Amino acid sequence: MPPLNSIESQHHLVATMKIKPFVTNQSLSRRTVLRGAGITMALPWLDSMVPAFGREATSAAHPPRRFVGISNALGFHAPFLFPQKSGRDYETTRYLKPIEDLRDQFTVISGASHPGVGGGHKAEPCILSAAPYSGSNFRNTISLDQLMVRELGGETRFPSLVLSSNGTTSTSYTANGSMIPPINSPQKLFAQLFIDDSPAAQRAQKQRILEGRSIMDLVAAEAKSMQRRLGPSDREKLDAYFTSVRDLERRLDMNQGWAERAKPKVNEKAPEPVSDNSHTIAKQSAMHDVIYLAIQTDSTRFITMHTDGGGERVPLEGVEQGYHQLSHHGRDEEKITQLGIIEEAQMQSWGNLVRRLHETPEGNGNLLDQTMLLLTSNLGNASSHDTKNMPVVVAGGGFRHGQHLAFDQANNYPLPNLYTSMLQRLDLEVETFASATGTMRGLELV
Repeated sequence: MPPLNSIESQHHLVATMKIKPFVTNQSLSRRTVLRGAGITMALPWLDSMVPAFGREATSAAHPPRRFVGISNALGFHAPFLFPQKSGRDYETTRYLKPIEDLRDQFTVISGASHPGVGGGHKAEPCILSAAPYSGSNFRNTISLDQLMVRELGGETRFPSLVLSSNGTTSTSYTANGSMIPPINSPQKLFAQLFIDDSPAAQRAQKQRILEGRSIMDLVAAEAKSMQRRLGPSDREKLDAYFTSVRDLERRLDMNQGWAERAKPKVNEKAPEPVSDNSHTIAKQSAMHDVIYLAIQTDSTRFITMHTDGGGERVPLEGVEQGYHQLSHHGRDEEKITQLGIIEEAQMQSWGNLVRRLHETPEGNGNLLDQTMLLLTSNLGNASSHDTKNMPVVVAGGGFRHGQHLAFDQANNYPLPNLYTSMLQRLDLEVETFASATGTMRGLELV
């Protein structure tokens, strides 16, 4: 008889006991690749990649759902973005023309904002958290993406990607309100996703993970012993600290399992460095390209990218003044014309990402079907630092699109309702998010 730990022994026992195996098909690894003639190609999601056991096996073999939140610190000029008419037969605006071919894949939302959030540029941290801004006493809360990560982020090499196209600010915040520093280089992001570390680097990473876990255990134990001697205010701070500790420990646990696994390989090369630091559009486009590859290879399912409002002149034909200066146009027609060139190019770059996802097959549909994309800003009117009437475009994710949802411009609809809808789309048992009053009215599933 074969050794008991061999495959042959299992087949022998099955035959002897006259019991038929209850699994008749094998599943492909999500990281299966094709190799030949020196070329390695990553595969899209295939039905046969669904495990025979596990949560996904019970979900009618549909691909994983994802979220990509992209934000711009300087907003979008509302008259060029929002249609005049609501509903499905609206007339395409200037900023929507570059994505007119995708009309049935996105929804424009006007008259929405975060209740209790003001402060102009200082409201940037609230874009995805919707935490009420209260000046110097402000303390942020968990962002939408990180709530998703906390519940569902353990199934990919990277629980989330936090990115910036041109700065050091992100819109991703932990449960205790700490900003997660972004990756702001497309080249470094590409390397992190697709270039394997050397054996020495892998060993060093594993050692850092082990040391990190040990340190966290020691610090957490010491902090816990102090709890009985602290007042209410300090206990609250300690609770926030414990939350950070638990989040870090959880990330370390997840990272340990991936340290020795090969990264997926893609045919595309790393983006070329953008030599002109002021070329915001080129930087955004490079990041969008890598975001697409991250989704295609299932390297992560939750991504944010923020674009800071730079003061430099964006090198586009017809643009003569600095981007930030143009956003404060004061209704000057010449400035608005130049601003429109920049923002139209941004919309075109975002549309290219949406288009690539829509054109890439996955399961019975395409990558866009299971990927919710949000484009927004904390500023509805950058010229006056107004945080009302935020620009909002939502694409993909299995929602019924092709419409303009127009809410009251004076008494705005709570945008956190959209966030609640997105959380529920991920099958999370969430009734409301932040200041939401329910789910987004008018945004239905297909």
